[in-house]
Amino acid sequence: MTPQWLRALWRSATGRFGIVVVLVIALTALISLFWTPFNPLSTDLTDRWATPSWPHLLGTDGTGRDILSLIMTGARTTAFVSVGAAIVATLVGVSLAALGALTARWMRETIAVLVDILIAFPVLIIAMMISSVWGGSLWVVIWAVGIGFGVNIARVTRPELRRVQQSDFVLAGRASGLTATQNLTRHLLPNVAPVFIVQLSWSMAVAVLAEAGLSYLGFGASVVEPSWGILLADLQRYISIHPLSVIWPGLAITLTVLGLNLLGDSLREATDPTLAHRAAEVHVPEVVA
Repeated sequence: MTPQWLRALWRSATGRFGIVVVLVIALTALISLFWTPFNPLSTDLTDRWATPSWPHLLGTDGTGRDILSLIMTGARTTAFVSVGAAIVATLVGVSLAALGALTARWMRETIAVLVDILIAFPVLIIAMMISSVWGGSLWVVIWAVGIGFGVNIARVTRPELRRVQQSDFVLAGRASGLTATQNLTRHLLPNVAPVFIVQLSWSMAVAVLAEAGLSYLGFGASVVEPSWGILLADLQRYISIHPLSVIWPGLAITLTVLGLNLLGDSLREATDPTLAHRAAEVHVPEVVA
């Protein structure tokens, strides 16, 4: 049977939009591994700046490369960065949240101060700091977004872990001989999973935007890697002459970030029972006869 939260997510218009966007990006990235209309790296100077028509459905750029093929391969980069950043954010967020909620008081206070310090640095600043040492690459974006949003996940998840830790079933598990790690994996993390999943979906949206922005600035993907940010940087120089070509990578970035953000909002509503009860409550004023 379909989980209740998934049915609630699909009933929401924003949830359906987010699911469709994620599926389209994932499917496009998968297809691009085996097929694209043209070789995205091949140039044809005789077919520069072709308007959208057959066989170039989205036109070509200044070197004759097919824009649709470039966007399809760029979806692969986007999927790689967003999933990689989500994995790093999971490791960082869970580790910091567990240390900040389940350890001795001095450790909890140390972690709280560390989280407050790290959360003050924007993701882009962290990425630029890392790239200044190791150079710009997709891994810089993944680690920067993963660390930056992992700190946010830890800050949101830590109080939830503290609250669930005082529940009767957790105390019963501890009394039955479960270790702290077993209690964490069996009881604590499953009960804070809704909050955690919502934060992950938002971190993936930030990763997409950060990859595009950093690649645009030269701190992200290298020029030989397909990237929507690099494509946007290449095409924006000709926006006054060929404005239509700039629309496609910008539209891909906008729809992807919008879909992931709306998916995160819908997940929060679908997995948080207090929001559902609050929305169902309708205040009916009394009628005075």
